[in-house]
Amino acid sequence: MDIEGRIRELGPVNSAPLIERVLAQDEQAWHEEEYRQNAFEVHRDTVSMVLLFLEENSWPDIVVDRRPGWDRLSDVAMPLMEAIIAQHYKPGGTIVRAMAAKLAAGGKITPHCDSHPSFHLGHRIHIPITTNSRVRFTIEGRPVRLAIGEAFEINNQKQHSVYNKGREDRISFIFDYIPPGKAPAPNCQ
Repeated sequence: MDIEGRIRELGPVNSAPLIERVLAQDEQAWHEEEYRQNAFEVHRDTVSMVLLFLEENSWPDIVVDRRPGWDRLSDVAMPLMEAIIAQHYKPGGTIVRAMAAKLAAGGKITPHCDSHPSFHLGHRIHIPITTNSRVRFTIEGRPVRLAIGEAFEINNQKQHSVYNKGREDRISFIFDYIPPGKAPAPNCQ
């Protein structure tokens, strides 16, 4: 969603149970769902544990499927997402995507704007799981820092990228929330 500015700090969250659960997953769990890596070139250096995913071909109808990550993470992820929504957004909408996304050490997500119409309507929230001092997350070419223990909404309608120059993988829990009602879709900036 094209929010005011590049990023909105949502403040501290109790992400410890989610962090613990994500980090306890085996390597196979990260490869059960590879649609994003195969469909979008910018995500080729990532792997994901997907809980919820919008059936994009059904748009403008909102059809959300539970994916393999649901059984692994939903009991700790849903309360956290619901708490963030209750504190910061109009209730009654729909979580259309939810996933833990891992960017490999040395990997990159090249500059892009999220283009599906659902991204114009949805708030994109990031909850850092792991990071390192060599992760370079930029929006409009300017760096942003995502601290563990906090939540952030990014303006995914502005060009953004991530480069992990560190030796450790970078993991974020990401979810997209579409509030009730619809708005016209702006162009990517």
